[in-house]
Parts: sequence; structure tokens; C-alpha cells
Amino acid sequence: MSSTAVASDAKREGHSIGFNLAVIAVAAALLGLGFAYSIDAAGRADRHAHQGNLARTLGGTQLEIPANWFRDEDAERAEGFAKQVELALDLPFGMEGAIRTVDVTLVPRSRARPSASLLDGVYLHQFMPEQLVGPPGLIGKPLIAKEGFENETIWYDPLSAAPFVAKCLAAVADGAHGRCLRTVYLGAGIAAVYSFDDDLLASWKQFDARIHPLMQQIGAL
Repeated sequence: MSSTAVASDAKREGHSIGFNLAVIAVAAALLGLGFAYSIDAAGRADRHAHQGNLARTLGGTQLEIPANWFRDEDAERAEGFAKQVELALDLPFGMEGAIRTVDVTLVPRSRARPSASLLDGVYLHQFMPEQLVGPPGLIGKPLIAKEGFENETIWYDPLSAAPFVAKCLAAVADGAHGRCLRTVYLGAGIAAVYSFDDDLLASWKQFDARIHPLMQQIGAL
């Protein structure tokens, strides 16, 4: 073989080695970049998970609640023990499934009495004779205007052993909604007080079916 051919082969070999080294370097760089991205993504996921739920202890039960459920976000940011937890849940209780807000206040059971138990124990003795027409399946009975029951009506399901019961206050201005309150016992020593516009009574059969899974999600049921 001539010296020219030897030099040419050596030159090609040098180019091949250089090319291979360049490929290895690029692959290593891409691998390192991918690893860095995976670490960053994992870090972001951990941060989002931490920011997504807030831990609150109520009545001896620890709850894990999405931050965007709190009614007053700034006031509820502090984690730890609480006397009550105030939430605002957006639910499809409006006309044709429109999203409406139901305020939910969680308290220890010792601080609340279910509306269903108040029906026979308190409200029944305050009913006026007339009966109001309202949402299908519910009976409306105005309360006697005394002992703080002025302009209030009890709406209840007369066919259930554990009836839906809500006490509603008439609207204070033309065009405004009245407001209703309903108190129920959840699990783990917690009660929930629901506050909502009176037109949402039309969706009364959906209340527990929609809200109970959310209460299970946070550990309150």
C-alpha cells in the first residue's frame, strides 16, 4: 500500500472517531437534559400536590381539602386545628344543570343539630295552617312569626324516614333570592350546614348524591 493510501485511511479513521465522539457527546447531553427535566417535573408535581390540598383538623378528624374549595381563601390558608371549616362548592343545581354555589360549613357534631330532627322536635309546633306549593316532592309550611321565625318557611319531604328538611328565609329585596339552611350529620363526628339560594330547592334530591362523594373525598364522611 502506498504512503498516500495509508494517509488517506488514517484521515478517514480520524474523521470516524471524531464523529463517533461527537455523537456520544450529543447523546450524553440529551440524556442529562432529559434527566434534569424529569427532576424538575417531579419537583413541580410535588409542589402542586402540596399546594392543591390543605390539611385541617376538625373534631379530632384530619381533613384534606382542595384549596379552591375554601370560601375565604386568604383566611383559610393556615393549616392545623379549626373550630369550623367554611367551603363554597360549585355544583350543577341550577336550571338545566347550571353551576351554582352551595356554601358548606363543617363543624363538630356537638355544635349542630340536624334539620331532620328539628322537624318534629321544633318546627312542627311552629307551623302555620297553610301549605305552600313548591318543588315537586316537598311540602312548604310557613312558621308562626314569633321566637325569631318571622318570614321563614320549612320545606320537607313528608315520605322519607330521614327526610330532606330546609329552613328558608324569604328574600329581603325584590328580585333577590331567599336563603335556605340545612344541617346534616356526616361521619367522624362532623356536621355540615348547607346554605343556598331558595331556587335550588328544585334540586333537593341531588344534594346528598352530589355532596356526599365530595365529603368522602376530604375525609369528612
